[in-house]
Amino acid sequence: MNEEYIDALKALSEPNRLRLFWLLLHVNQRITVAEAMDVTGDSQYNVSRNLKMLYKAGLLTPEKNGKWVYYTLTEQTAPHCKGLVDSVRYLPEEDFIEVCERCVIRLSLRENDECVLGPNSEEWISATSKN
Repeated sequence: MNEEYIDALKALSEPNRLRLFWLLLHVNQRITVAEAMDVTGDSQYNVSRNLKMLYKAGLLTPEKNGKWVYYTLTEQTAPHCKGLVDSVRYLPEEDFIEVCERCVIRLSLRENDECVLGPNSEEWISATSKN
């Protein structure tokens, strides 16, 4: 049996990793640990660990750009892996509305499509307190 497929199933069985992966599927942008921390409200340790597990499962690709590591979706070629990704893509959106709204706000704080703010910045707090 394909170990990568089993690893992907295991990685997606944890609700926080599932939420992060769903988010990446729907925002269609790369995301940093700092951005994911603000969006999910989770600690740096937990976000880093979850993104690393999704990477090790072959679902994400890290890319270092300056001081930031951006995570993007890994293109799946095997039909069963594509099916797994599609099953996450079609989960009910209403389960992810809050995290999606927070992500749109966080990504709007970028400059030239680059992350320029660390987690829990004054700009982030100000942007989210307006809602």
